[in-house]
Amino acid sequence: MAERFKDRVVLITGAAKGIGRQAAISFASEGAHIVATDIERGEGQGLVSEIEGAGGSATFLEHDVTSEVNWISVIEEIRKRHGRLDVLINNAGIGMTGLVHEMEFSLWRKMMSVNVDGVFLGTKHALPLMKEAGKGNIINVSSVAGIRSTANFSCYCATKAAVRSFTKSVALECAEAKDGIRVNSIHPGIISTAIWDTLIGTSVEMKDNMPRDATLAGMTAEAVPFGRTGSIQEIVNGMLFLASDESSYMTGAELVIDGGLTAG
Repeated sequence: MAERFKDRVVLITGAAKGIGRQAAISFASEGAHIVATDIERGEGQGLVSEIEGAGGSATFLEHDVTSEVNWISVIEEIRKRHGRLDVLINNAGIGMTGLVHEMEFSLWRKMMSVNVDGVFLGTKHALPLMKEAGKGNIINVSSVAGIRSTANFSCYCATKAAVRSFTKSVALECAEAKDGIRVNSIHPGIISTAIWDTLIGTSVEMKDNMPRDATLAGMTAEAVPFGRTGSIQEIVNGMLFLASDESSYMTGAELVIDGGLTAG
């Protein structure tokens, strides 16, 4: 087992499935103690069992990232158990599409609450614990949708652009305060995860920057220069890099992993 993150405490939200789940497994395999949080208790506990079965260390906490009370509780539990937090990965997120004039305000608010408020609350409450240690690392999961806007994705694009800009602002605050805390964002392209079932299922015919064939294969063939979807592990590899000392001179950066989707 590699030791790149030996004894580091890594909090990952939305860890029960998809990118968050693989991130938890990968960080644990490199020596980190994982605090995996999600609203899905059964899958979260299953993740912990898998990590422990492979010789790793992990804890699951049921967690609604839109609740400030819940965030306070999670951070206090980490303080009690570990006395420190080395890495926070704000990964929890949802995605739905639709024409803006047909979108229910409740849907807009739901996506904003999970994708933006959750990142804000996590950062707000993790920073004091990191400041006590004089170091820390926050990775916010944005998207290529936070860089390049697309028709029918207005709310999703807005949330991910907010995460991108928020990340840079907090990175500057921490750098100016000399806190030893780095804050970066990661921007996946079209990755083979369950979120695309939701995005495709609620989309209409696409134009301009995104494909008209509303299937994952069609989107990939038309939009991605590499001609394939990205793998979950390829995104997790970016997280491992940003969380490691190998990226020690990076803060306020955006790591784009999209097969060339935003290059043109």
